[in-house]
Amino acid sequence: MTISEQLQQDLEKVLYGKPWYGPPVYDIMEQVSFEAAFEKPPGSVHNIAGIVLHLISWTEEVMDRLNGMDAQQPSSGDWPGPGTPDEKKWQNYVSDLKLVNVNLIGIIRDFPEEEWSDLVNGTIENDPGTTYEDLVKGLIQHHIYHSGQVLLLMRLL
Repeated sequence: MTISEQLQQDLEKVLYGKPWYGPPVYDIMEQVSFEAAFEKPPGSVHNIAGIVLHLISWTEEVMDRLNGMDAQQPSSGDWPGPGTPDEKKWQNYVSDLKLVNVNLIGIIRDFPEEEWSDLVNGTIENDPGTTYEDLVKGLIQHHIYHSGQVLLLMRLL
């Protein structure tokens, strides 16, 4: 199995497959009502909608890096504000999360196999350099981490 195939398989498993740790990202998001998505439990820094926008931002940034752009903070911001509660807006956020990951899977599938071990162009403060393979593995871990946060926030609501 190539690196591209393995990364694609790992990402798909976390998004909509059967990961060993529990429910996949999309199943979790389907359980969230728009009211819950915009509610922030006492003591919480972020709400679920904000976490989804954060996931979208970083997925877009990873795609930019895989397409040869220099590493930077996401162009839409690290933690974009979710705005006022709105059911259609929440549905769009979930759809956008799915779309951006479909696009990422396409980039992973087409990424040159011999470049996975190359360092990402540019650096961000305190980043000693990351390979493209580790970049995608890190994003997969990022998706897992924040989907766990979503589950915890749902229990608090």
